[in-house]
Amino acid sequence: MTDLAAVKAALRTQAVETPSWAYGNSGTRFKVFAQQGIPRDPREKLDDAAKVHEFTGVAPTVALHIPWDRVDGAGGYAGLAEHAAQRGVKLGAINSNTFQDDAYRLGSICHPDAAVRRKAVDHLLECVDIMDATGSRDLKLWFADGTNYPGQDDVRERQDRLAEGLARVYERLGEQQRMLLEYKFFEPAFYTTDVPDWGTAYAHCLKLGPRAQVVVDTGHHAPGTNIEFIVATLLREGKLGGFDFNSRFYADDDLMVGAADPFQLFRIMYEVTRGGGFTSDTAFMLDQCHNIEPKIPAIIRSVMNVQEATAKALLVDREALAAAQRAEDVLGANAVVMDAYNTDVRPLLRELREEMGLDPEPMAAYARSGYAEKIVAERVGGQQAGWGA
Repeated sequence: MTDLAAVKAALRTQAVETPSWAYGNSGTRFKVFAQQGIPRDPREKLDDAAKVHEFTGVAPTVALHIPWDRVDGAGGYAGLAEHAAQRGVKLGAINSNTFQDDAYRLGSICHPDAAVRRKAVDHLLECVDIMDATGSRDLKLWFADGTNYPGQDDVRERQDRLAEGLARVYERLGEQQRMLLEYKFFEPAFYTTDVPDWGTAYAHCLKLGPRAQVVVDTGHHAPGTNIEFIVATLLREGKLGGFDFNSRFYADDDLMVGAADPFQLFRIMYEVTRGGGFTSDTAFMLDQCHNIEPKIPAIIRSVMNVQEATAKALLVDREALAAAQRAEDVLGANAVVMDAYNTDVRPLLRELREEMGLDPEPMAAYARSGYAEKIVAERVGGQQAGWGA
């Protein structure tokens, strides 16, 4: 039997980092859709993130994206960190941007031109400077680098350039800081992508050292990929640095986590809890694009989806599962897993929130709070935050 007290204790320690960019305007590659009440600067993004934490109790940190969240004056990044603390949250991972400058048309740190590579590396080093100012632990790297046509560039040389650039940034990290390398198997490059899969990311991180870890974005895999196997393997090797949680139906859809395939999220979280990732330094982050739904409620719902999948994963009776596996009882072992997945954990989570001094229904509590109406009335004028803002 599973110890419910232990399950609750584990859930109390859960933390899901929300992304600053998810609070801004976003859309498809064809159109960015504007909403009312959208933040106009990084501080207002933190205000919204603080509301998510207020109603969920498990979203204490906010990831920044540079240059989208660049600040000047008024205390700079240290002042931004102080603003976050005043709102009851902290600044989390610093995400670099090496994909929106015209110079990066043929790549960034893998570009054939050394001057462009220097520009990209200088940006990454700037991000580490920002980490020093904000107290952030993690530098998260995703590169759009790749090629569209055979012969366009030398595939092996691009890997050499990648390794050289990563090594320079790794050397700049502080002792308590980490580099988290993300992979994506295609888009925007369609012939070769320079960091297309977990194996490539793992190989580079292994060579760099213990402070280089792999990030698993749940939307960055080919259809049918067994993501939980990747998670189990990286945990076994001590190289799972974190997740970017989202959902996909076709490709990198960046929909709300758990929306497309909640069973997959459960399977992933089981491997996390079984492999020790839940109590390690593995970072649980959202990376989502809320195009048509209101931002804050969508993020609250996403955090709740992660909670529900985690609760179900923690309910798996590991002793019964191990016994069935040893007995070579295929159906019995599968039944143990399915029993946990089919459990309605919402009453457990409502009870847990009440014990934590929270409203048992975060979505309803936010709707009653009046915050949505407040920001629509107050955030008039100025430039709304969004892609590239």
